[in-house]
Amino acid sequence: TVEDPEWTRRYHSEDPEEKAFGARAVITMANGKVIAEELAVADAHPLGARPFEREQYIAKFRELAGGVVSSSEQDRFLDTVQTLPDLGELGELNIEIDPGILATAPVIGEGLL
Repeated sequence: TVEDPEWTRRYHSEDPEEKAFGARAVITMANGKVIAEELAVADAHPLGARPFEREQYIAKFRELAGGVVSSSEQDRFLDTVQTLPDLGELGELNIEIDPGILATAPVIGEGLL
C-alpha cells in the first residue's frame, strides 16, 4: 500500500464534486503483465455511476444485518427510521452557534483524520 498525494488531497477536499473515497490498484502478474484500475467514487455513491435508491440501501442493510439482527428487529428499526422525516422536533437536537463566535473559534490544524 502506497499513499498517493493526489488521492489524499481529494479525500480531504471540501468540494463535494471533487471529494473522493476511491482508490487505484496496480497489480503486477508473475509474467510481468500490469493490471491497473481506478475508481474515484463508488458506483452506489450519490455522485457514482449508479447511485443507490432507498430500496437498495434497505436491501444492503438487511444483507449486512442478516444472521446478526432478527428480521423482526430489522423491521422495527426500519419502520422507525421511515418516520424520521415526520419528526420535526428531531431538528431541535441540533445546536446553532452564533456566526460571530464561530468566526473567532480556534482552528485545529491536525485532526483525527
